[in-house]
Amino acid sequence: MIAEVIVDIAASETDRIYDYICDDNIVVGSRVRAPFGGKIVPGFVMRLKETSDFPPERLKKVLPCGDELPALNAECLALAEKLTARYRVPKALTLRLFLPAEMRTGKVRELYRNYAELALPIEEMKLAKTAKNQWGAAVYLAENGKTDCAHLNSAYPGSVAALEKKGYVKITKEQRLRDPYKTVTTEKVERTLTPDQQRAVDTICTDPRTVQLLHGVTGSGKTEVYLTLIAKCLEEGKSSIFLVPEISLTPQMLSQLRARFGKNAAILHSGLSAGERFDEWWRLRTGEAKIAIGARSAIFAPLENVGVIIVDEEHDSSYASESAPRYNTFDVALLRAKKNGCKLVLGSATPSVETYKRAQEGEFSLIRMDKRINKRPLPEIIIADMRREVRRGNNSSFSGALKEEIEKCLSEDKQAILFLNRRGYSQTVICKECGYVAKCEACDVSLTYHRDEGCLKCHYCGTKYNMLSACPDCQGKKLSYAGTGTQRIAAELEKMYPTARILRMDNDTTSGKEGHYKILKTFAEKKADILVGTQMIAKGHDFPAVTLVGILDADMSLHFSDYRSGERTFQLITQVAGRSGRAEEQGKVVLQTFDPENEVLRFATRYDYEGFYQNEVSLRAAMAFPPFSKIVRVMVTGEDDKKCIEALREVYVELERLYTENPDKFLFFNKMRAPIKRIQNKFRYQVLMRLCDTSVLPEIYAICAEARNRDALVSVEENPSNLS
Repeated sequence: MIAEVIVDIAASETDRIYDYICDDNIVVGSRVRAPFGGKIVPGFVMRLKETSDFPPERLKKVLPCGDELPALNAECLALAEKLTARYRVPKALTLRLFLPAEMRTGKVRELYRNYAELALPIEEMKLAKTAKNQWGAAVYLAENGKTDCAHLNSAYPGSVAALEKKGYVKITKEQRLRDPYKTVTTEKVERTLTPDQQRAVDTICTDPRTVQLLHGVTGSGKTEVYLTLIAKCLEEGKSSIFLVPEISLTPQMLSQLRARFGKNAAILHSGLSAGERFDEWWRLRTGEAKIAIGARSAIFAPLENVGVIIVDEEHDSSYASESAPRYNTFDVALLRAKKNGCKLVLGSATPSVETYKRAQEGEFSLIRMDKRINKRPLPEIIIADMRREVRRGNNSSFSGALKEEIEKCLSEDKQAILFLNRRGYSQTVICKECGYVAKCEACDVSLTYHRDEGCLKCHYCGTKYNMLSACPDCQGKKLSYAGTGTQRIAAELEKMYPTARILRMDNDTTSGKEGHYKILKTFAEKKADILVGTQMIAKGHDFPAVTLVGILDADMSLHFSDYRSGERTFQLITQVAGRSGRAEEQGKVVLQTFDPENEVLRFATRYDYEGFYQNEVSLRAAMAFPPFSKIVRVMVTGEDDKKCIEALREVYVELERLYTENPDKFLFFNKMRAPIKRIQNKFRYQVLMRLCDTSVLPEIYAICAEARNRDALVSVEENPSNLS
C-alpha cells in the first residue's frame, strides 16, 4: 500500500505530497514517522493508493506512531484542505491546528501507572515475621484494595517487588488521565427556563438558518440557553463545541458544564500543561468526552457528529488569529456547522456591527433577550467628568463620585470591580530634563514600569530591563512616571482603604493554568472586597455581591486610529457594566471620562445598542469602511531591514499591477511602514488596501505566497483586529 504523506515541515519547498510504502495498519489521517532528508520527521497520511508513479526501489517506508485511532478524522482533513486553499499557507501549518503541539513532536504520550492488588488472601501468605514492610503492604492492600505501586513503595520500601516475586500480589498497568482544573468546584443547580430562554431555544432549534445570533443583555441568561442546547445534542448522541473569548472564562464555564454533564466536558486551551492538553484532546478524539470547551483553538477539536457550535461573546477580537494561518474563528465554525448540518449560535450583548448587519438583513436568525433573568434593571451608569475633577484640584485616578460609591459599597459589605485596560504601574518612564523615553531595544515601543517586580517590561516581547536610577542620556535624576496601570490603581486603593481586601487580575497576576481561576474563586467567595483588572474581568463573570463597577478611563480605546474604536469602546463599557447588580441589589457604574459629550459614551450609558448600531453603520456606509468594504493588510517582517524593503518592493510591484488592472475594485491602496516599526527585533512594513470587490482576494494571497522567502515573511490579514 502507498501512503500520500504531508511531512510536518512548514516550508513552501516541502509543501507537497510524498509517496511512501506503508503497512496495512496505517489508515487515512494517521500520524506517521517518515524518513526525510536523512532524518525521521513526523507526517500525516492524507490518502492511500495501490500504486505510485515513482519506481518501488525509490520509495521509503513510513512507520506508525502507535495511536489507537487516526489522529485526524475525515472532517479535519477536509477542513484542513479548505483552510490551506483559502489562506495559501503550507498544508503542514494548517494540519498543526488540529493537534496539540507536543503530540506532534512526540514530547508527550499517555501517562501509565502500575497498580498492585493481592493475588491471594493474606491468611495464605507465608511471610517472615521480620519482613515488616511486606506485612505492612499486604495489610494495606487487604484493607484498601488496588493501590498505586509508587504510593505503596513510598510507605513500605521494597515491598511491591518482593511480594510480586513471591506471587502474593499482581501488578497491572493502567492509564492515568491528567485532569486539568481538578480543584474546580461543581455545584449542580436545577434551573427552569424563563419564557425568554425557552423561546430562544425553540427558535434556534426550529429556524432553518445555520447561523443564529442570540442578542441578550448582560445577565439575561444566555448561558442557560447554551447548556440546554448542549443537553439536547447529548440526548441525540451528538457532540458540541463551546467557545469563549478569554482563558479566564473557561474554568467558570467548565464548572457549569461538569455540574450538568460530568466528565462529558473536556477543556482545550494553551494554558494547560502538555500532558493535560494531550489527555483532554484524546478524550474528545475517542468520544469519551463529547463537549469541547475552550478559547479560539477549540474550534479544531477532533469531534465527530457535531450538533451545535456556540461562540460566546462573538464580537471579541481574540477570535481572530494573529499568526499564520490568520483565520477568523467564525469562518472555521461556519465550515464545520455546514459540514455537520448543525446550528452555529453566536451570543453577545454587543454584537459586532458586521454580524448584526447580516442578522438585520435576514442572513442570520436574530433572537433578542432584552431583560435580565431576575427582572432587575440594568445598572445605573453615572458619568464622572474628569475635566471638572482636575479643575477642582483632584489629580488622582479616582473621581469624587467613584470614591463616594466605593466607600458606600465597602460600608454595606458589598463588592466592587474597577476596570482599567492597562497593566503595570506606569505606562512610560520619561526624563524631565532631556525628554528621554525608556524604550525596548527589540521593539519600537516604550517600556512599562512594573513596581511589583522592580523592573521595566516590554509588553510586546516580554523582555525585562533593570529600573533606571538616572537618565542614560543626560544622567539626570528627574524621572517621571506617566500613565496609570492596574498596579498603581491597586497601590492607591491600599492607601485609601487600608482595611479593604484588594485583588488584581491582569497578565502579570494570572500566570499558570489556574492563575485566573484562583483569583476569581477568591473573589466569588467574598474573600476580597475590590477586584482591579483589565479586560479579562469584563466578560461573562457572574458575582452576585458586586454592586459597583468603576470604569477608570473610558476614553482609552475611544480615540485609537482604528475605524472600530467607537465599537470597541461601546462593547467594553457595556460588558464591564454588566458585571454589576446581577443579583437582588441594584447595581451602579461610575464611568470616568474627559469627553462626556461623546456620542458613543451617551449610547453606552443608556445601553442603547440599536441607537449605537444605526449611528455606527451610517458612519461606516458614508466612509466605505467594513462591512461595506474589506480592509486587507499585507505585512512584511524580517530581521534585516534592507531585505524587508526588497521583499516589500517585490510584492508591491505585483500588487500594484493588480490594482492598476482592477481600479474599480479598490477604494484605497498604498505601502508604508507599520505604525510600530519593529517588534521582537523584526522590522515591519505593510501594504494597506481597502476593497469594494473581494474577487481579487485570491490573487492577493497568491502574490504573497509567491513572495515568501527565508529573509522576510509576507503575510495577509483581512480586516485586522489590530492595525498597529
